[in-house]
Amino acid sequence: MSKLNNLEKLKQSGVVAVLRRVPKKQLFPLVETLINSGVNVLELTVDSEDAYGSIRELNDRFGDQALVGAGTVLTTEEATQALDVGAKFIFSPSFDKEVVKLTNDRDAISIPGVMTPTEIVEAHQAGADVVKIFPASAVGPGYLKDLQGPLGHIPMIPTGGVDVKNVGEFIQNGAVAVGVGGSLINKKAIENNDIQSIGEVAEAFQAEIRKARGE
Repeated sequence: MSKLNNLEKLKQSGVVAVLRRVPKKQLFPLVETLINSGVNVLELTVDSEDAYGSIRELNDRFGDQALVGAGTVLTTEEATQALDVGAKFIFSPSFDKEVVKLTNDRDAISIPGVMTPTEIVEAHQAGADVVKIFPASAVGPGYLKDLQGPLGHIPMIPTGGVDVKNVGEFIQNGAVAVGVGGSLINKKAIENNDIQSIGEVAEAFQAEIRKARGE
């Protein structure tokens, strides 16, 4: 699938599920539940157990149903390893021009982390396909709305502090999608092997996004 198609898939999903340090034995049942609940864009952070092996396995098993990428990517070395095992996008908490360039050269989606208007513009000019507004909890949905006037042509994904209660407002204020970690991938639910409850939260996210989009 082409990068353009993958970008469209990411935007349609509305949610990028951030999978951070999920025990490997629960990773695949969790991913299957997320996909069945409508969340089919999956970011596996590179600080997870066997991160690169897991990205490869997730792509092999779910690549026709989901978009699998790497998160918390800080260096070109990490980006290279992730891309080598099939990551379709590179999510970072910060903006590194070389990581963006490498990701583009490998025809994957580049999503660096930014906060200020200057960082947003610089990342976009460097070739970022989408920018990650992080941490979104520090600024709230209103910040996205304020950015839309001068910078609405740059696709934005707020991440950090997005939950079922505020996701609709983020979408209405211009987010093309949101990155969601702990408010979806609940650690206690993982510990209790209660994957079903995570699926229910995923469905609630999707319902709020559809409502916000008027679908």
